[in-house]
Amino acid sequence: MQDKTNAMRILDAKKISYEVHRYGDGKTALSGTEVASILGLNSEKVFKTLVTVGASRAHYVFMIPVEAELDLKKAASAVKEKSVSMIAQKELLPLTGYVHGGCSPVGMKKAFPTVIHLTAESFDTIIFSGGRIGLQIEMPYISLRAAVNLLKADIIR
Repeated sequence: MQDKTNAMRILDAKKISYEVHRYGDGKTALSGTEVASILGLNSEKVFKTLVTVGASRAHYVFMIPVEAELDLKKAASAVKEKSVSMIAQKELLPLTGYVHGGCSPVGMKKAFPTVIHLTAESFDTIIFSGGRIGLQIEMPYISLRAAVNLLKADIIR
């Protein structure tokens, strides 16, 4: 097994169990739908992690199913902002400690308000980035809530 990611170390420290799924070469970022297909997973329960900035300049994290598109108006409303926009890809690593394609909601450099699409609670487990390209974590939604302070909202188109 490769070295643990920051996300995995945090989950281990909190004694939260999870399953690891590995794919690809660990260098090439794939779309979430490609990841779900390669791993043979239901794409509705595979979530991507998106980082945004609000009109107030505060940052927010949104987790949505990989086949969905973030509705920026609904997202802004969920965090009580006038508007939100995606951060530039070059800002992701310095802000979160994660690269594009390997951004996990667990273990960012700073804990940002995190909103997950409400469908997450309808699955026994959900899957999301484990903090490195080629690595996904699967765990119950309720367990993720124990690791990350999550808000739940309808945030997709």
